[in-house]
Amino acid sequence: IFDAEVFHVWTLGVAPYTDEKFKQNFRHNSFFIGNNTREAINRGLADYTPIFLSEVPDLFARRIVPVDVALVQTSPPDEHGYMSFGVSVDIVKAATEQAGLVIAQVNSHMPRVHGDSFIHIENVDFVVPHDEPLLEYTAEPEGGVAQRLGKYVARLIQDGDTIQVGYGSIPNAILANLHEKKHLGVHTELISDGLVALMKRGVIDNSKKTINRGKAVATFCMGGKKTYAFIHDNPAIEFRTIDYTNNPLVIAQHEKMTAINTALEIDLTGQATAESLGKRFYSGIGGQADFMRGAVLAKHGKAILAIPATAEGGTISRIVPFLKEGAGVTLNRGDVQYVVTEYGIAYLHGKNIRERAMELISVAHPKFRPWLIEEARKLKLIYSDQAFISGERGEYPEELETFRRTKTGLELKLRPVKISDEPLLKDFFYALSDDSLYQRFFITRRAIHHDRLQEFAIIDYTTQMVILAVLEEDGKEVIVGLAQYAVDEATHTADVGFAVRDEYQNLGIGSELLSYLTILAKRKGLLGFTAQVLLDNPMMMHVFEHAGFDIEKSGAEGVYDLKMLFRKQ
Repeated sequence: IFDAEVFHVWTLGVAPYTDEKFKQNFRHNSFFIGNNTREAINRGLADYTPIFLSEVPDLFARRIVPVDVALVQTSPPDEHGYMSFGVSVDIVKAATEQAGLVIAQVNSHMPRVHGDSFIHIENVDFVVPHDEPLLEYTAEPEGGVAQRLGKYVARLIQDGDTIQVGYGSIPNAILANLHEKKHLGVHTELISDGLVALMKRGVIDNSKKTINRGKAVATFCMGGKKTYAFIHDNPAIEFRTIDYTNNPLVIAQHEKMTAINTALEIDLTGQATAESLGKRFYSGIGGQADFMRGAVLAKHGKAILAIPATAEGGTISRIVPFLKEGAGVTLNRGDVQYVVTEYGIAYLHGKNIRERAMELISVAHPKFRPWLIEEARKLKLIYSDQAFISGERGEYPEELETFRRTKTGLELKLRPVKISDEPLLKDFFYALSDDSLYQRFFITRRAIHHDRLQEFAIIDYTTQMVILAVLEEDGKEVIVGLAQYAVDEATHTADVGFAVRDEYQNLGIGSELLSYLTILAKRKGLLGFTAQVLLDNPMMMHVFEHAGFDIEKSGAEGVYDLKMLFRKQ
């Protein structure tokens, strides 16, 4: 054999035809780059064809990529003569339909999978019976970073969502955090061990899917023996060709479609690469671009990029000012709605470049945030006077996030302010009435500029605290209340105050905020609070008086000066 071109999507096994000694015989051409072909491709000994995997069957059909011989592996024929492509339908069926010669290795270890996964023995030119165990894929063990990241992603997944996830330790960690979810559906490329575990637990039942209800739809499977056994003759699982599973228009038909993918690097504007490290080819376009775009188009869909904040043992930030020269843009700025790292969730959808940059900096590794701020300033991506507090004093205390229910039944998320919250704070302050603004901040209606907003958004968490009461509306956060304190080191007390949106007043939000601030202040060893309250602000006085403090009150010029000591338990 000379000058034969070998096409693959993913090669789990050895790939001897990529060795230099066979260069006169075979030329490997891959639609996706794996560990065993990466070096050959980057040395120029093999080829990579960048393409959306959903388009590969059309390449075969139009003879843009002609297929002369299809070498496939199937299950044994059933009583009607049909053999299943088993763990790999993807581009395999399309190849057999266009090939001049079809050679099938019949392997009794291959599962018989339902769906569009069959070829009749009459359409096979040569049958080669040969049994061998299927190649298995085992993800790397889930580390602490993957687990933390998985917990954040799990917050974004709701009961009844239809999900797509990739392969590896991060997707496995995400799936491991979904055990408490209900009625999830699956429309994905890959069936993995993690998805099968959720099906066995009943978390995935596909009962709420908009199309293919009751069926988990995929195009290939990588996992262990138990996973291969689970998909065998299982009517709850259907494998379809990749031009169906990965078609963005099909994906978009799923209401609440949630696509979860990962990347190698993302820049501060929101564009990401999953296929190359600078000029070095690493993987490929694959299917994630199709799924992310389909999720964006779906009703109530979510496109989530889950990415560890660092690489190379923490020495390199995956969040960078701009992608490295030569990197392929797998996901453009409109494809990504959420970016999740082990440090939190950044919401990019509908955000301008400055807001995106601040969101992404807020979820970068703390040691790289000063560098990212400085580079973003130089590139004019953010305000030239953007404030920032480095080190422990400015590190977001994620552990202080909590959920509370008010006396009126309102569910609130209480969390510390983040460096990316300036737009939310701006909306909050401008939503306050003149009376609320004056009674809390002693100011009349004026423009609340960037420099003033920074005083609330950029704080030293060791001596100050700003707690936000947040509601989520249509996938975005809305601040309905704010409470803050600043420590007076001389007296071991803190000056405190709070404000609530007018339409949410008298619902118990102020009481919950003050109660939580009190807990945080006691943890810091403070003795109590001080506050200034206008005489004509009985609502705030009422909250303080019913908070369980020992209050000393003095008044002058229309203002009460309050000293509120914490009662000993």
